[in-house]
Amino acid sequence: MAKQELDADLIRKLAALLEETGLTEIEFANQTVRVKVGRNHPMPSYTVAGPAPIAAATVSPTVSPAAPAADHPGMVKSPMVGTIYLSPEPGAAPYVSPGSAVKAGQTLLIIEAMKVMNPVTAPIAGKIGTILAKDGQPVEFGESLLIIEA
Repeated sequence: MAKQELDADLIRKLAALLEETGLTEIEFANQTVRVKVGRNHPMPSYTVAGPAPIAAATVSPTVSPAAPAADHPGMVKSPMVGTIYLSPEPGAAPYVSPGSAVKAGQTLLIIEAMKVMNPVTAPIAGKIGTILAKDGQPVEFGESLLIIEA
């Protein structure tokens, strides 16, 4: 396999991994190649520096139709980086679903961070509107998780 084909294949695999994990950037390097793949960059670029080629590529984020405003008063955001779980254990009913009435302080979901399960509670009472996160999805600090309609 030609070196250029190997680099292109590596970039495709890293881009797929980036999409699969929800990360914003991933980098791979060995003695002959260094590849950095990231989101939200305007155009792919390729550069060669010294004996080892360096390639950088971008992956366009998926565009979601009419995402809810991040400043919605009932928006619940992730307090940490981790993996979101909508139910207390696999196969169990979710803590909440769209249309559920919730009280302030009620557990809405959990975020696993460093093998610790952290409950995310309702900051206000109301009715669950849209759940933006999916079960088992990695989340970042400040990412919108769900909306509580007052």
